[in-house]
Amino acid sequence: MPMRHWPERTDVQTITVFINITGRHACRFSRKRMKCVDDFRLRLGNSELVPIVIGGMGVDISVQQLALEAVRLGGIGHLSDAMMMDTADRYFGKHFTRDKMRANMASMNNPDKSGVRFDPGAVAEATRLHVAAAMEAKRGHGLLFINLMEKLTMNAPRETMQTRMNAALDAGIDGITLAAGLNQNSFHLIQDHPRFRDAKLGIIVSSARALQIFIRRNAKLNRLPDYVIVEGPLAGGHLGFGMDWVKYDLKTIVAEVLAWMQKENLAIPVIAAGGIFTGSDAVGFLENGVAAVQVATRFTISRECGLPEAAKQAYLGAEESDIEVNMQSPTGYPMRMLKRTPAMGQGIRPNCEMYGYLLENGKCEYIDAYGRVTHGGMDRKVAVNDKICLCTHMRNYDVWTCGQNTWRLKDTTHRLEDGSWFLPSAEHVFRDYQYSKNQQIKLPD
Repeated sequence: MPMRHWPERTDVQTITVFINITGRHACRFSRKRMKCVDDFRLRLGNSELVPIVIGGMGVDISVQQLALEAVRLGGIGHLSDAMMMDTADRYFGKHFTRDKMRANMASMNNPDKSGVRFDPGAVAEATRLHVAAAMEAKRGHGLLFINLMEKLTMNAPRETMQTRMNAALDAGIDGITLAAGLNQNSFHLIQDHPRFRDAKLGIIVSSARALQIFIRRNAKLNRLPDYVIVEGPLAGGHLGFGMDWVKYDLKTIVAEVLAWMQKENLAIPVIAAGGIFTGSDAVGFLENGVAAVQVATRFTISRECGLPEAAKQAYLGAEESDIEVNMQSPTGYPMRMLKRTPAMGQGIRPNCEMYGYLLENGKCEYIDAYGRVTHGGMDRKVAVNDKICLCTHMRNYDVWTCGQNTWRLKDTTHRLEDGSWFLPSAEHVFRDYQYSKNQQIKLPD
């Protein structure tokens, strides 16, 4: 339901009415006012925060400008570390991608990419540049985290992940969220870093069982996660579920996680994510024990978001029937996207020499799919319908991944005379989550 103004902020209160019945006794009736997100606070260490987290969308969709708005407004913003070398090329005038391609030219026409290698020093430098610049620009009392996609195996999963984590800590990042294929030994990779117990470390799980396994595997480190993001099946991008995702729901998973943590006497803040579209949705979770909510879909159309205009307008024009979950990703995980995403059906030559972020032991499911169409050749553009070259198309913003509620975005803004949709500011979206009530959404001015 659209509205023009946020409700005025008032303190949490109980209105009490005394009615004299017998002259000696009174009946007491209490009525609590409807709450908003701003009535709650997330406590992480010494920080007291607005319990709103903007998710780390990559490649470079949760750009610095978007993440830092959450920080300025007192919440948590995420950078994404996806394809950080290419991002550093664009922002800092570096040539990491070009240099990598030149170093790996020998494998250009070979389906075996086991010889394709990243320069660890370049990976570290790119990460430090990006994080340090964001931390220097940081204003406000919120926190800036980086979303570390563990499925970026980069033909050396352990080494490259360790490099990326250490570099982010070196550059002063407030926290690291481990996402996209949780590695149970991730904490072990940075246990010797001087900021191992100082920086906030969190994990994303989609079940209580995944959390249990992680806690058990890391028990010897005496280092619990500082927060746990529980992501449900309505989230955008890659899902932590199979193609049977419709059988699951966020409320049930969150309840199971909270029940297990209470049983184990673990006081770890839980953050709910996936499908939380309004401030009232968020309050429903906050009133039932979560410490904060992570949101992303509504920020994809904000002016500060890194998506190009065409993608934002496509999201705003989408209907529910335009959204699908498929197995197009070479990661092996289901992925939610718009059906008309430009990457679908395009069979570009694998660009592993330039990118290759998903390579593992020289292999990638897209290389296999491409090879089946070209009969092993590596030098043609063909139609590949079952997989997409995720690295190349993500880098070019041709993979329009989205949350299940993307079709509702048109209800959060208004249409202009030329038929396009008005793009709200990130501050407007954040404030609407923070102050709205009764499932209302304030339209931007």
